Amino acid sequence: MFLADVIGTVVAPIQVPSLVGRTHLMVRPVGPTGQPAGNHRIAIDTVGAGVGDRVLVVDEGNSARQVLGNPQACQRTVIVGFVDSVSLEGRRVYDHTTETDRTSSPAR
Repeated sequence: MFLADVIGTVVAPIQVPSLVGRTHLMVRPVGPTGQPAGNHRIAIDTVGAGVGDRVLVVDEGNSARQVLGNPQACQRTVIVGFVDSVSLEGRRVYDHTTETDRTSSPAR
């Protein structure tokens, strides 16, 4: 699993059947304090995330298939949760209520 910021949406008009009707979002992996930490990925959204949200992402095929409830799904990257805060060694390094540099999204 990793932390990521949702940075965009992806529209794919032609898809394999297991992906039809799923929302695809572009995510940028980040470290605990928000610094970029890897290559962008396209993830299936299962929680109603939107641009500007910090999310928890599963990036492993079997786990993704279990979350999607489809053993035949061809997706490995799935958004499985919202991140409200991150603490390291007793110090809060991220809190979604105090972030001002990201686009706003609906309240959770």
